[in-house]
Amino acid sequence: MRVLLVEDEPDLGAAIKRTLTQHKYLVDWVMDGDEAWAYLENSWTEYTLAIFDWMLPKISGLELCKRLRNRNHPLPVLMLTAKDSMEDKVAGLDAGADDYLVKPFGMAELLARLRALQRRSPQFLPQKLTVGNLTLDYGNNLVFSQDLQEVILTNKEFQLLEYFMKHPNQIITTEQIRNQLWEVNAEPVSNVVAAQIRLLRRKLAHVGCDNVIETLHGLGYRFNVN
Repeated sequence: MRVLLVEDEPDLGAAIKRTLTQHKYLVDWVMDGDEAWAYLENSWTEYTLAIFDWMLPKISGLELCKRLRNRNHPLPVLMLTAKDSMEDKVAGLDAGADDYLVKPFGMAELLARLRALQRRSPQFLPQKLTVGNLTLDYGNNLVFSQDLQEVILTNKEFQLLEYFMKHPNQIITTEQIRNQLWEVNAEPVSNVVAAQIRLLRRKLAHVGCDNVIETLHGLGYRFNVN
């Protein structure tokens, strides 16, 4: 699951990103509203959740929410703020925030709020995703086949297979995979996508599915489902 975190306090932003990363979220962290809006407008990535601080440089978290909702964007948003009056909470929710967390807060509560947002969201992922002969088990980072053979995946392998399974029979470029599976400002080595696919194929071979990921030279890859 990919999260856009918009927080201009360096210590708090770093702490939130560290916590989310430890819980298997992929986090893009930016520190002002202009950069956040650029991320939201691009077609590089698909976000599952957003966390906006209310008071941000350039464009406030409140304005980011309004812009999203004016475009009928369903992205679930958790608003972070030191404003705790009833009027402020109403303003945040009316602007389009889905939940509201007052500073200071504990990371356990933040994680609980995010889980609740996922449950309420139409984008919420079920405990398992089945496409073709493969099923992903979100709770245990496992993939298993129709005959219930199991393979344990690393976080990156799990994210890669999930991306393929959510886009079956589509041509997916190396750039699309890199943009979706690594942070926007990350600089993975040039062959990292090919290397990850090679590792994933080896594991899928253990459940008889080594040929589901097809290489299309000069184009990218395709996850083939009959």
